[in-house]
Amino acid sequence: MNTHRYLENYITGNWVRGDGEGSPLHNAVNGETVAYASTRGLDFSAILKYARETGAPALRKMTFHERGLMLRALALHLRNHLDNFYQISYLTGATKTDSWIDIEGGIGNLFSYASLRRKFPDQPFCLDGEAHVLGKEGQFTGQHLLIPKEGVAIHINAFNFPVWGMLEKIAVNLLAGVPAVVKPATITSFLTEAVVREIVNSNILPAGALQLICGSAGDLLNHVDAQDVITFTGSATTGLLLRSNPQILANNVPFTMEADSLNCIVLGDDVMPGMPEWDLFIKEIRKEMTVKAGQKCTAIRRIFVPENRIEAVQQQLSAALAQTTIGNPQHEQVRMGPLAGKAQLEEVKSQVQKLLASSQIIYGSLDSVEVIDAQAHLGAFISPLLLLNSAPHSRTASHEIEAFGPVATLMPYNKTEEAIALSRMGKGSLVSSIVTASTRIATDYILGAGAYHGRILVLNRECAKESTGHGSPLPLLVHGGPGRAGGGEEMGGVRGVKHYMQRIAVQGSPSMLTAIGQVYQPKAQQTETPVHPFQKHFEELAIGETLFTGKRTITEADISNFANLSWDHFYAHTDHTSLNGTLFDRPVAHGYFILSAAAGLFVDGKKGPVLLNYGIDELRFVKPVYAGTTIGVRLTVKEKISQETKVPGDIAKGIVKWYVEIYDQLDETVAVATILTMVKKLSEQ
Repeated sequence: MNTHRYLENYITGNWVRGDGEGSPLHNAVNGETVAYASTRGLDFSAILKYARETGAPALRKMTFHERGLMLRALALHLRNHLDNFYQISYLTGATKTDSWIDIEGGIGNLFSYASLRRKFPDQPFCLDGEAHVLGKEGQFTGQHLLIPKEGVAIHINAFNFPVWGMLEKIAVNLLAGVPAVVKPATITSFLTEAVVREIVNSNILPAGALQLICGSAGDLLNHVDAQDVITFTGSATTGLLLRSNPQILANNVPFTMEADSLNCIVLGDDVMPGMPEWDLFIKEIRKEMTVKAGQKCTAIRRIFVPENRIEAVQQQLSAALAQTTIGNPQHEQVRMGPLAGKAQLEEVKSQVQKLLASSQIIYGSLDSVEVIDAQAHLGAFISPLLLLNSAPHSRTASHEIEAFGPVATLMPYNKTEEAIALSRMGKGSLVSSIVTASTRIATDYILGAGAYHGRILVLNRECAKESTGHGSPLPLLVHGGPGRAGGGEEMGGVRGVKHYMQRIAVQGSPSMLTAIGQVYQPKAQQTETPVHPFQKHFEELAIGETLFTGKRTITEADISNFANLSWDHFYAHTDHTSLNGTLFDRPVAHGYFILSAAAGLFVDGKKGPVLLNYGIDELRFVKPVYAGTTIGVRLTVKEKISQETKVPGDIAKGIVKWYVEIYDQLDETVAVATILTMVKKLSEQ
């Protein structure tokens, strides 16, 4: 990276430098200026217009599968440039481990959301939940749909994760079909800019899908409208200020805030020194205090320990923190780098001074720190600081003030109920952890503290090897929390995608909803063709296409033979004398036999495009079938899900869902199910 270079903003399809010299950005290790950033003179209204009129239509034309494959291609491209990203990341004060979380963790989010495409149909929108029958005859139904919003996802990110903060958010909105404008925190935006340059160079995203602002957001929020979605990561004070923008309030613009919170960890009352859980507790706190120099929205700030174990925890935790080597993050012996900058250092010191009015430092120094391969006074270095608050109920600053660095406060409790009460004094957190081997303690804590937290980790010896830890948000789980934590959610797998889509209720006939949603609805129009559907390739099958089978009469011998074959001798099928007080007046046919008999009616035995039976969903037996009942089947193409070929030579195929309706001689339904088959395609992919 060239010293004293000027960052550029990627807007309206071009790299543009802001007017003036801009704000200086510094190397966190030695304080040297590495870049300048400015957004002065940018037309923020034009930036949003470009996203809405160029990026949004292009993304909305793509299907979920196409968007997911786009994310996968982008992740693969970015992996080819890791060395460059790591070198720049060191300037932010991040160690290699810190950078791995930020850079490769962010790329991992792209991969995760790329894989989520399989949870959605191969079309630009999706159904949301089941259809609802709204009329007595079943000819008036309702179905929720999700369609992409037609606005812009505006991401205002914090300084601590300049790569992950961007990629974890845009992965979600891009899969949903919504373009993004990213505004990273200025102090570390030089790393975000480097990643966006590679994204632009890849030519993988359509024009207008991603824009970058390096510097002040100017009057950006004055130009938002109801179709936009805003996400903010940072302090609760700044978030409240932004959320109060008159344009946001007037247009009811969704605003998701992830605010820094006073996350806590609890040592269960069952855990004693020498237990594996004890060592896990010490290790987890040390990691969360020192990774990213404690500059994580999920870092542990409050530590609750049974009163009679406070001294033992203090000793062991202090010893563990003493093993943390601090200095130049590029040095192989260094395990904790500096804070992101001098301003952040002064902010942390100021917040610690406030905490010291009711607490005391029991490990570390506020004024001195030993560093490796660096000069402490030039960089933003600080020692890990462990504080003790011996009266956490009355001295409440520990539950109200956050020092956004390697700072945590140790506090005693007596019973689990008291630990729960103390955890709730944080007024809402992103995450809490409890280290315990007791299922009772874990359950009590989750039920008591759950409403005040977005995520709770129960850590013990059983999950420790695979646990990603207290401070690691995961793509498939929601990241957010109530109250002080912002009251919002990010990620969460499919849930996150829905934040960028409009849910609409569509009402109409089953045939109309089938045509719109491309999923067969019961009582919709069915069509029959002379060719058996099992002899048709994936592309040849149409939603609503139905096979009306011949009939079969169930006999007592059928029921007896199936019982002997399956060894299912449940009394309702085989014992005439045990039916008093039951739902049946004579032995009833096995439900699984009825399904098997139905398969015998609808399956075409000749070799064809059907490769295998993939499974059964939503099987219900709704009416008893006795000997003498005659059954028939209506087999209807319900839904088609295309599959990608994974390796050269793989068979091109898709999954076909079939609606199976088994009925009797009165034309009353006796069973329904959705069966899945894997069907060969005509075309190769």
